[in-house]
Amino acid sequence: MKKPKIAEWTELRGLAFLAIVMQHNIAEYIYRPDIEQPDSIMMTMIYHLTRFGTPTFVFLSGVMLFYHHRHSKPDYPRFIGKRFGDIYMPFFIWTLIYWLAVRIFTPTFWTSGMPDLRSFMDELFIPQTGYHLWFVLMVFQFYILFPLFLAAAHAVRKRLEKLKRLTQKQVMLAIIVVAAILYIGLMKWSYYDMYNWTQVLSEPWSSLLEYRSYSWVMYWFYFLLGAVCAWTVENWRKWTVKALPCTIAVFIMMYIWMGYDVLRGSEDTMNLNISTYLKPSTFISIMAQMLMFYGFLVLLNGKNLWFQRLLAWIGRYSFGGYLVHALVIYAIAYVTRPLHLSGWHLPVTIISFAVTVMTALGISWALSKLPGSRFTVGLTRRKIRVSNSFSNRLTSTDKRPQNPSPTIGTAPKSQSFLKTNR
Repeated sequence: MKKPKIAEWTELRGLAFLAIVMQHNIAEYIYRPDIEQPDSIMMTMIYHLTRFGTPTFVFLSGVMLFYHHRHSKPDYPRFIGKRFGDIYMPFFIWTLIYWLAVRIFTPTFWTSGMPDLRSFMDELFIPQTGYHLWFVLMVFQFYILFPLFLAAAHAVRKRLEKLKRLTQKQVMLAIIVVAAILYIGLMKWSYYDMYNWTQVLSEPWSSLLEYRSYSWVMYWFYFLLGAVCAWTVENWRKWTVKALPCTIAVFIMMYIWMGYDVLRGSEDTMNLNISTYLKPSTFISIMAQMLMFYGFLVLLNGKNLWFQRLLAWIGRYSFGGYLVHALVIYAIAYVTRPLHLSGWHLPVTIISFAVTVMTALGISWALSKLPGSRFTVGLTRRKIRVSNSFSNRLTSTDKRPQNPSPTIGTAPKSQSFLKTNR
């Protein structure tokens, strides 16, 4: 049976995509040597409004996986095969595109003979030219391990059902609070302690800690939060709306603190790495902002406003847009890097953001119309068949016997980010 569509999930995905594109545009301009302090400070302020983007995609991956499989155990070979085609193959193809694009525009590429294929193999494990593709590798780990997560969720659910004294809301809140405390502890270790651990540990442990942001272990809380949302959708909606005063207040306080933290820790150039995802204060800010946006979107349910439709459209093509947007930023930077932009970094960043969003989503939409779109932007094309009633009307007007009408066209099938609705 087809499950009801939850509108705010697609809209939230659209917001997260816009946040990530803005982050990467800011990172392109804020470290340039000719930037002036007012532009640098303003771009840092905007940057802290976008930190919810990547963790929100992890949350939505958990939401969609548990929502569609909470009452049924997936056929693992078929399940992972579909994800391999819908997620890993686009990652592989775009890794190759980025690897070639960077080398083609490097003069030594044309004089060095055959390119170094070893570097391409390295890109498949530690993306550098397609710097944003690390996220696809990280989130794919959740798909590989999903049967284990689902089995654990069912085991926890059975135990909780025996606790007659607690309501579903109380159980949901208890799980979130306990998990958040554990996750804050992990973030504390990551930000304040693990760097020192990498200096004393031998291989391969030191490398694993150095690239810990590539591991699902550092993002498990958002995936768990998605599971809680998927299992208690209506209660989750009510809770995020009621919590709006609290989430708004917490986000404002953490937003001010994060800005102060970066200003205090930076010198001539703003150090945005101070606001890494793997830091307790950033985690609290992300959670407050994500829940705040969720509550706002729930309040807007059913209003069908123009920006809701726009966010839904962006969310639908966000995976392809995510894959291609860094290439668009590269192309824009090829023009802007030789320019002297002193005093203009902020407006150029905003213009670059707008151009990147429109171009990336346009490419994603266009590729979704072509054969093989599943392997380029993760969108499959579905066949549209004429309904039986229409075929019967055709038969009644034409006395000659006719077969039901065959396929008459194709259209892109709406997909969630990283194909989580499959």
